[in-house]
Amino acid sequence: MPDSPRVSTSPIIHTEENNKEDAFISVPENKSTPDPYLVSFDEDDPANPKNWSFAKKWYLTLAAGLLVLNATFSSSAPSSLVPTLMHEFGVSREVGTLTVSLFVCGYCVGPLLWGPLSEQYGRRPIFIISFFLYMCFQIGCALSQNIASVLILRFLGGTFAAAPLANSGALISDIWDAKGRGTALAIFTVAPFAGPAIGPVAGVCWLLIVFTIPETYTPVLLAKKAKEVRKHTGDEKYYAAMDLQNFTLAQRVESILARPFKVLVTEPMLIAITLYMSFVYGCIYLLFEAYPVVFTKGHNLNAGVSGLMFLPLPIGGFIAVVTYILFFNPSYERKVQECAPNPVPPEFRLRIAMVAAPSFAISFFWFAWTSFPSISIWAPMTSGALLGWSICFIFLALFNYIIDAYLALAASALAANTVVRSLFGAGFPLFATQMYDRLGPEWASTLLGCIALIMMPIPFVLTKYGPILRRKSKYAPSAPPPSSSLA
Repeated sequence: MPDSPRVSTSPIIHTEENNKEDAFISVPENKSTPDPYLVSFDEDDPANPKNWSFAKKWYLTLAAGLLVLNATFSSSAPSSLVPTLMHEFGVSREVGTLTVSLFVCGYCVGPLLWGPLSEQYGRRPIFIISFFLYMCFQIGCALSQNIASVLILRFLGGTFAAAPLANSGALISDIWDAKGRGTALAIFTVAPFAGPAIGPVAGVCWLLIVFTIPETYTPVLLAKKAKEVRKHTGDEKYYAAMDLQNFTLAQRVESILARPFKVLVTEPMLIAITLYMSFVYGCIYLLFEAYPVVFTKGHNLNAGVSGLMFLPLPIGGFIAVVTYILFFNPSYERKVQECAPNPVPPEFRLRIAMVAAPSFAISFFWFAWTSFPSISIWAPMTSGALLGWSICFIFLALFNYIIDAYLALAASALAANTVVRSLFGAGFPLFATQMYDRLGPEWASTLLGCIALIMMPIPFVLTKYGPILRRKSKYAPSAPPPSSSLA
């Protein structure tokens, strides 16, 4: 007779870590005796994603990064083709630029669906469906015969390409504990702005999802395990926490659409982080319009050589990853041991943002006052390395902070963050060329540097006041789990 499925018959002890993971799921009321029918993972259960092998976790991390990198490449790919589109379809530069902006506008819609849906039905089915449709829209866009079709398909493509942006970070939080997540996210964080340096591989990525990426979301895995236990034992009393969710279709739709904004508008921490990340993200897309002004117009480089000016950005990101792995992550691991058995406060993640925030502002001043045609192109070009380094550290610190602070709602919190970031990413290219033409590259970049200086205190303020804000939060780790408020 085959072994019986492993079912936890011990009390479910809600430690801080457990609360974060099960916060939005209704759980049975506390009873004086353990519930022998509540299915959970055993301590070394191989079905638990956090117990998977080191190699498997790293493969999934790199695969998640590849999905994000593919989507971000597709967002910016047409930027070099704007002159061709203007000639082919007889449209203005602003309409041509919409091929980038509308794709990023899709990022404003997609995360509202993909993040919460992945918390209802799991990561894997959302990845498969959304990426397949994204691939179809990419093909349709390539075959379009008029600008209207191109713009519509670009928007739809961006909507479905947004799934990795909302869910890949959540996937990483599913499989890594807090100690290992920092290094994993260090590799993953390079993807959003390294994308422009590679070619699109949408079809390959979809096959990779279908054949190699398993389900990682713990509540969904436990629901499947409970179903298997019921089938194996013939006893319908066994259940998982997610089985207690009996929502109508209207309630599910409201939960899916409203959840990211419920978290965002009630959390000052998330509002501040999202504002800062959105400005940084918008600046990345703004550079796609600013670099041609500086290097193509100012230095008379052709489009191909001008595109090479972006290479220092991913190089700076790579240096940031190496720096984090060699210097910052070991100190975090020591902090884990120091704080054990309690988790490390999320504010510890912000140290690298406190280093990177001033560097981000400095990089724009550097770029601004070396943009004169009389100065060697190497001066403004190399400023991109510091820019890429600081962007990677800012994103890495704030992504980790969001996940540590809102682990149960990581996908929804990241979805809300992605929506606002995408609004900035879609809007910045629309005024970038005009701003750089009217103010000149020097003063336009100086303006961005000044705004970066204004936002620079955000990680410093959160480091000091974050614990107080988390204690007052409904959804942060130190708060009791809101089992019904996000139903």
